Amino acid sequence: MTIKTLDEALSVSPQIAVADLPKLREQGFRSVIVDRPDGEEAGQPSFAEIEAAARAEGMEARHVPIRPGEQTQADVGAFREAMKALPKPILGYCRSGTRTATLWALAQDGRMQREEIVARIGQAGYDVTKSLAARPASASPARMDGEMRHDIVIVGAGTGGLAAAASMLARVPGLDIAVIDPADVHYYQPGWTLVGAGVFTPEETRRDMASLIPKDVTWIKASVSAFEPETDTVVLSDGRRVVYRKLVAAPGIELNWSAIEGLEETLGRNGVTSNYRYDLAPYTWKLVQELKGGKALFSQPPMPIKCAGAPQKAMYLSCDHWRSEGWLNAMKVEFLNAGPVLFGVADYVPPLMEYVETYGIDLSFGHNLVKVDGPAKKAWFERKDKDGQVETVEREFDMLHVVPPQRAPGFVRNSPLANEAGWIEIDPSTLRHVRFPNIYALGDATCTTNAKTMAAARKQAPVVAENLLRDLGRLNVKTVAIYDGYGSCPLTVERGKVVLAEFAYGGKRVPSFPKWFIDDLKPSKAAWLLKERLLPQVYWRGMLKGREPMAKPAHAPLKTAA
Repeated sequence: MTIKTLDEALSVSPQIAVADLPKLREQGFRSVIVDRPDGEEAGQPSFAEIEAAARAEGMEARHVPIRPGEQTQADVGAFREAMKALPKPILGYCRSGTRTATLWALAQDGRMQREEIVARIGQAGYDVTKSLAARPASASPARMDGEMRHDIVIVGAGTGGLAAAASMLARVPGLDIAVIDPADVHYYQPGWTLVGAGVFTPEETRRDMASLIPKDVTWIKASVSAFEPETDTVVLSDGRRVVYRKLVAAPGIELNWSAIEGLEETLGRNGVTSNYRYDLAPYTWKLVQELKGGKALFSQPPMPIKCAGAPQKAMYLSCDHWRSEGWLNAMKVEFLNAGPVLFGVADYVPPLMEYVETYGIDLSFGHNLVKVDGPAKKAWFERKDKDGQVETVEREFDMLHVVPPQRAPGFVRNSPLANEAGWIEIDPSTLRHVRFPNIYALGDATCTTNAKTMAAARKQAPVVAENLLRDLGRLNVKTVAIYDGYGSCPLTVERGKVVLAEFAYGGKRVPSFPKWFIDDLKPSKAAWLLKERLLPQVYWRGMLKGREPMAKPAHAPLKTAA
């Protein structure tokens, strides 16, 4: 049994036997398409026999029978529908494999250039030039109104999406890439914590989106409403469709403000603020400056959230200001965390605890914010008592810094790309989708267990770039690039001092910041002196140009696995 691969979804072979099904399942095939009529020759297993054997192996089967050289447009449509519906990868077969290869070629006609179709089929040992040449242009699948086609489509022009685009172009110039994003402005969101501390102005954290999209990339300024991976299509909210050969999903994360009762009505007034929004971070700084005594609450919701250190950074920087102004002793500061610990990587807890104790912060773990009454200056948290029963506790406040619950965007949660929890289901090492092999994803919307940070996207982008280009046949590398789960939280514990937490999957410490990035490393404890303004400079000038500015040059070898 000789198997030839045509694309990520379909391989072809000559006639198979019932006894071949267990071996095919072991090789990873999940479906079979039979393109041969029953009874064509003696000893040929019927479709019913193949289907029964396939189901016994947990596979699916579909019959699209045609006679040599007699395929019709209806047959091509039936084959395309089978390809769309069946679990992938698929093995298609007939007597020699030619009919299956021809159906695939005709199904791709109008979706791929004919030169590429012929080349792929030729590499597999088949010739479909006559079938394609005999097919009139009108027989090609109609190009839908508003439909666009690109080799590589990236959903999301945040850090992950733009870094992936730049990284691919740095390796292979001239690629056909489109980025889909409706935003006019790109934000350096880690800077909002420092806006809330009076270090940055809001304007320093924003750039025009057009200035950051690589010049060779097509910008589709629209929002996405759906993914249709079975037809390699992204559906836009205005109904237009974008067809791709490879997809990179980097749509970011959704802040679910409405999950907390009463919060949306009081945000930005009544002492309720959040550094997780551009327009609210300046209000944080206003509150910190005006508050000279009273109760300040800082909340953190259940994981996952983006930048798990940001809730604490807002608290530490506020306390640092109150201390410098002589007001800290008049403050009662409490950190109410839905999680069970101060920080998820135990090695970094001791230096953080020193600042908790220095600032006199009360820690309340297992407390999840569920309701806010801004005018009454009250907040309610749910926690479990010693018997495991959920109870509600009330807190009064003069200032409340809220971090909202977070989730993947709706068009991700409701798509075939998502797992049961709503996150894009990818292999955590290769960042390739586990069910749709021509799709990659990175950033906050994925199911990986790493911290959702800008630093993680920085490390993920070149992994996606190398693996995708390798699959596309545009990069001559023999190994698969591997992402090790790297993430980083520069926990600013006072103005100018940072506890730099770097870690990989499993909480393993993986220091990677080079010597030039640290202005003056202080060996005592874990507080590192860092020029705050260096971070955004690295962001704007480095990562979005396709290199790893904080670690390696663009073409440095990645960690790989065979």
